[in-house]
Amino acid sequence: MLDSSLMQLMWLASPALPIGGFSYSEVLEAAVDSGHASTETQACAWLQDQLHLSLARSDLPVIAQAVAAWRTADSAAIASLNAWILQTRESHELRAQTEQMGRSLLEWLRNHTTASAHDIALLAAMDPSYPVAFALAAASTEAPVRACLLAYAFGWSENMTQAAIKSVPLGQSAGQRILSALAACIPAAVDHALALPPGAQQAFSPMLAILSAQHEVQYSRLFRS
Repeated sequence: MLDSSLMQLMWLASPALPIGGFSYSEVLEAAVDSGHASTETQACAWLQDQLHLSLARSDLPVIAQAVAAWRTADSAAIASLNAWILQTRESHELRAQTEQMGRSLLEWLRNHTTASAHDIALLAAMDPSYPVAFALAAASTEAPVRACLLAYAFGWSENMTQAAIKSVPLGQSAGQRILSALAACIPAAVDHALALPPGAQQAFSPMLAILSAQHEVQYSRLFRS
């Protein structure tokens, strides 16, 4: 992989990317409030399960398929994958998250030269979800698909670790232990996603959906999801 491709993936995975990822806990805050993830050990296990049971089965395979679709100009596949993401977000706040982060990444792409004007216009013509917008940004790096998924998963892990530090709450050392545990799980999660044939992705995480609905009316909260 070219150095330029690697650095662009690192950029996309960085929590400093101005897309608002820091403002979401993806239901972790509700899990802490309900007692499912109120310690370092519980929070770590929760996030590992979420990585394997949710991310590896939905967002990661969609990104893999969308990267290929962007690179082959398959606009029908891109639209279908984007619609699938939006339709399978099981609560209002989870859908709002992917829409907001998708729009923010679209604006980031408009201010960079990593994607063609045609592809940016195609993305803007739909209600862009974050995974499909990320796939366009990653496709433009010319990095291997597996590297794109590793970057996405690590960026997600960093954001979720920071959410755990703030919501459990935990110290920085505990956060680093959680991030280390997640990083060790990422390659297997990515390989699982890559092994899924097109159309085999799934979104079935009942506990996430229930807690997300509860989080929407949670009395006191730090995060938007």
